[in-house]
Amino acid sequence: MPEALLVLADGSVFTGRSCGMEGRADGEVVFNTSMTGYQEMLTDPSYAGQLLTLTYPMIGNYGVDAAVEESACIQPAGLIVREAASFASHPRSQGTLHSYLQARGVVGIEGVDTRAVTRRIRRHGVMPGTITTSESASEALSRVRALPGYDDVNWVSTVTTDVVYDWDSSGPDARFRVALLDGGVKRNIMRSLAARGCAIRVFPAESRAHDLLAFSPDGIVLSPGPGDPRLLETMVAETRLLIGRVPLLGICLGHQMAARALGAGTFKLPFGHRGGNHPVKDTVTGQVTITAQNHGYAVDPAGLDPGAYVSHINLNDQTVEGIAMRGEPLLTIQYHSEACPGPLDNTVIFDRFVGLLAEVRGGVL
Repeated sequence: MPEALLVLADGSVFTGRSCGMEGRADGEVVFNTSMTGYQEMLTDPSYAGQLLTLTYPMIGNYGVDAAVEESACIQPAGLIVREAASFASHPRSQGTLHSYLQARGVVGIEGVDTRAVTRRIRRHGVMPGTITTSESASEALSRVRALPGYDDVNWVSTVTTDVVYDWDSSGPDARFRVALLDGGVKRNIMRSLAARGCAIRVFPAESRAHDLLAFSPDGIVLSPGPGDPRLLETMVAETRLLIGRVPLLGICLGHQMAARALGAGTFKLPFGHRGGNHPVKDTVTGQVTITAQNHGYAVDPAGLDPGAYVSHINLNDQTVEGIAMRGEPLLTIQYHSEACPGPLDNTVIFDRFVGLLAEVRGGVL
């Protein structure tokens, strides 16, 4: 394989080998600590505009399988791994990681000391970088330092659907109608809702509140997605109009938008939460679960509407992991309840949401 370079904006240079397409890929360099689920991560829209570093030392050993993809394409700008397995060892595999990246036109690098990359990000925070097979280190560094800031780009606009569509796995016996605002939705969110009797209609991110309400939904889901929620004030304003109209479930970016709609702020984490091993405590029950996460921003509860409260906290750094309202059917979570990849401890949030739909329809709330 041709030589490749990973160059970070702080001047760090890591030498490796090309994995996937030759060329160059630019983005914010982040890391994920999960041991498995690389294909689900690669198709997670929340990685749009980023270079994904996987900390587990061997990636690709079980190949790729179209059945586990979480969206229609690879979402990170590039992939950084220690070792990309040269052959796949799973009976369902349809190819190697290398051929998968090549077929999708994605630039990757292997042979990199991903432990060193991760330690640098943990010490200094996420930063721009590039993977390149066609430049010197000095040329790449000059280009990286001239890149627009990740926080200055509306990444949701690059991953949301262009058209309204119905998720085709809901089935004829669906009991509830759910409108989903697509900021970068993962398919397993829709699978999880459909499995609980929901017919799902997916709307573009810039849809207005009246567009979603015209569907006469029993509930609305605000999906995950990439980028800085401060750039999404139109979505926040429309979310504000939805609160109190029907039950709401906000996940990741959807959680941040709902929090902002309720008066809270958001801020960027130094290196984010990305992995399948984050402990979260329910502030009402005291129960602790292990969660899958992928986000670079968090909610600042200062200014939160007095009718809302922090329902979950992260036990590693005490950041807000969920909010709820005392008088309205609203739930939000910062983590990935649907996993894919990750532990399945938290799929219960979908049961709680569907329970709200049933209660409201029955006039209990």
